Amino acid sequence: MARRQSLIKRVGQNDRVQSVAAALIALYIRLVRFTGRWTVVNGAAAESLWAEGRPFILAFWHGRLLMMPTIWRKGVPFHMLISQHRDGQLIARTVRSFSLGVIAGSTRKARKRRAKGGQGALLAMTRALRSGASVGITPDGPRGPRMRASEGVVALARLAGVPIIPAACSARPSLILRTWDRFFVPLPFARGVFIWGQPMTLSPDADEAEIARFRAELEAALNAVTRQADSHVGGPQISPQTAEVLADA
Repeated sequence: MARRQSLIKRVGQNDRVQSVAAALIALYIRLVRFTGRWTVVNGAAAESLWAEGRPFILAFWHGRLLMMPTIWRKGVPFHMLISQHRDGQLIARTVRSFSLGVIAGSTRKARKRRAKGGQGALLAMTRALRSGASVGITPDGPRGPRMRASEGVVALARLAGVPIIPAACSARPSLILRTWDRFFVPLPFARGVFIWGQPMTLSPDADEAEIARFRAELEAALNAVTRQADSHVGGPQISPQTAEVLADA
């Protein structure tokens, strides 16, 4: 078993294998998007910001990542935050195939030995937003807890002075993988939906209490649009990790 895992790890680190895998994933995403019946709900706020050339932060849970590159309007500058670990490299290659930018790192509070990478990602995203590009973040990524918003996305919104728009997608039929994030994989010819939430803005002068309240409100808004998306297609409801799980993490 250890030898098999080692082989899988080496294959996953192979550049050529990753390129082929990313191309196949991108092909599958396009197949699902074009064979399915997809609708967009409450997209007016995003459309308005796109039309005005105003950047914003697109926030969605890690488990709904697969189809989110297709929600973005073509030609509008966009960068997605992707983690630096091996799986993140595969995701980054896939995202780039949709002509979207990638910023490597994480905005999650990091341990001291990783703090430099987290700060670098935060600065890179702030520069992107101030230059007029939007960014996409999974506030529970890259490793959870599932459907719990980290403080990093809130810090970015405060620092850059731009709104966050929560969003979610769902489809039926689909597969829900037994991963930490309950990764969602819609099947071809599915009935799917993208649901946008309302823009949320945090004052640059917000104090600690306001920041904590905003984080909780963002988490609640993300869970609300996710439940709404699942209900829209009659799919199973995925729950956030419980307080007991968080205590053991």
